[in-house]
Amino acid sequence: MWVNGRGKLLGYQGIIRDVTEQKRLQIQVAQAQKMEAIGTLAGGIAHDFNNILSIILGYTALAQEDAPPDSLFASDLEQVLKAGNRATDLVQQILAFSRQTEIERIPLQLQSLVKEGLKMLRSSIPTTIGIREDIDSQCGVVLADPTQVNQILMNLCTNANHAMEENGGILTITLTNAHIDRGNCQLALNIGPGDYVELIVSDSGSGIGPDVLDKIFDPYFTTKEVGKGTGLGLAIIHGIIVDYGGAITVESEPGQGTTFHVYFPVVAQEELSRLTDAEKVSVGHERILFIDDEEFLVEMGREMLRRLGYRVTARRNSLDALATFQHDPDAFDVVITDQTMPGMTGADLARHMLQIRPDIPIILCTGYSNRIDEQMAKSLGIKEFALKPLTKDTLSSLLRKVLDVS
Repeated sequence: MWVNGRGKLLGYQGIIRDVTEQKRLQIQVAQAQKMEAIGTLAGGIAHDFNNILSIILGYTALAQEDAPPDSLFASDLEQVLKAGNRATDLVQQILAFSRQTEIERIPLQLQSLVKEGLKMLRSSIPTTIGIREDIDSQCGVVLADPTQVNQILMNLCTNANHAMEENGGILTITLTNAHIDRGNCQLALNIGPGDYVELIVSDSGSGIGPDVLDKIFDPYFTTKEVGKGTGLGLAIIHGIIVDYGGAITVESEPGQGTTFHVYFPVVAQEELSRLTDAEKVSVGHERILFIDDEEFLVEMGREMLRRLGYRVTARRNSLDALATFQHDPDAFDVVITDQTMPGMTGADLARHMLQIRPDIPIILCTGYSNRIDEQMAKSLGIKEFALKPLTKDTLSSLLRKVLDVS
């Protein structure tokens, strides 16, 4: 800055720098750090909560077995099991949100999943938006991951909510069977002929212009204001459904609302039969070493396995379990161990046991662990890796899987 002798400004020199991009990056870094913190918290919650759910679901299932068939007592216990399974799904949704869950495709009928999702959605959508549902109870079975299906539904409904939040409107969710043959197979679908379950999410909102419609599945493309969207939601949905062998299409006009059609391939009957047969409860007589540091889980696991016909030795400490195994390695046909335990983790325990007896089948269970996954466990020689809560059906299936091979 230059001034004359009388203090009058003659001129100045400076540098102007546009920091818009820097500010945007700072916001992105802060958001990434926040998501990392949420992910860490989610993992901790999942571990403890899955242990609690294991106890609730396990003892409820045992009590239901003892209840008189068709009694009010059995019916009440069935409601407890349904609530517990909903809680299990909620934990998986939290882990999926923080990207800490494995994708597992299983045979599903989407009707109940969609209805449960809409119950959760109602509490987060303003009352100015009405929700209508038309769910066909006869929809076929699809092979999908429940968490991913919920992710698809929630993302589409959230987008619809944003389109109607200013003036209100109607959100319509339809689930129906759809048959695609060579005559009506639309080029836009890019899928083969066959039977599909079609999920339709329609809103009466502001609609999407033709200049935008072709871009909505592009990564990072968004018309939402800052803080309301990343531009990844529809791109992720598109990737999920294409990976399933299905398709997603959109119809929209400005001022006329928007409709998304999602097509899930129906599982062929022979494939469904194969998957269902694999899940049948099997009994056995073999000797099991069962290890978990939670007292209630040990007692429940012992009783569950006893009812399946197995002979069980239970330990609540990994070091005690190792000492028991070292004393007589041939006294057991299979080991089932928890991962997160004081003194020694389940993976370390398995490593020591396999050094003593390389052929011993080991099943590693965990409520949640960011230190080991299925691929890592199997690279150590562990036969099976399972996430809690474990049902008796799942446990019996895992046991026959490792024992019959052995």
